[in-house]
Amino acid sequence: MFLNILFTSPALALAWVAAIFASLTIHEFSHALVGKLRGDKTAEREGRLTLNPVSHIDLMGLIPLFIFGFGWAKPVPFNPYNLKNPKWDSVLIALAGPFSNLILAISSAVAFRLLIGSLGSYNLLSVFLFLMILINLFLMFFNVVPVHPLDGSKLFFALFDAPKYANMRKVVAQRGPQVLMIAIFLSILTNANIFFFVSEPAFFVCDALIGQSCGGFFGTVFSSL
Repeated sequence: MFLNILFTSPALALAWVAAIFASLTIHEFSHALVGKLRGDKTAEREGRLTLNPVSHIDLMGLIPLFIFGFGWAKPVPFNPYNLKNPKWDSVLIALAGPFSNLILAISSAVAFRLLIGSLGSYNLLSVFLFLMILINLFLMFFNVVPVHPLDGSKLFFALFDAPKYANMRKVVAQRGPQVLMIAIFLSILTNANIFFFVSEPAFFVCDALIGQSCGGFFGTVFSSL
């Protein structure tokens, strides 16, 4: 999709890249910031407590993101032994990323609604803010899925840490990445909406935030590409 946008509308491609970089950078920075606040400076020592996108880029994750729409940034490291409360501080660090995406989506929606009243809906800045809303909502709902290595798995492991759930935790830890990759490939290679549990709530919340159909707005912006 990105390559098509790049050749047909470079300005729109630039807005898309800027929204992706901003969203991923804030997401990863938030992990690092909460880790430091909870007593662990591992991410800071490794240069991840920064808003410089270059520090968070993983080329192996960035390339498929532009080509297929799926990708990732470099995971932010932390040492649970440095945390004040290793069990729940690990959860706070993990959920800081999705929470930052929610804040970005809401703030972008406020700016979007203010902007369209004066400049109209389809100028480049409005489109950038719309992409910020949608991308951040997708990142939030995707990352809270309780499948390893997504952020939501940390909450899953904390809630089911009793010995009787050991086998279940083992399955999630070992099979989670495999299930995730299979789902991603199926989504890329077929027309099946494998990630409906991400896209449907993302568009629902987006509709509520901007007061109109996000699907309709998206279709209008990208229909000519």
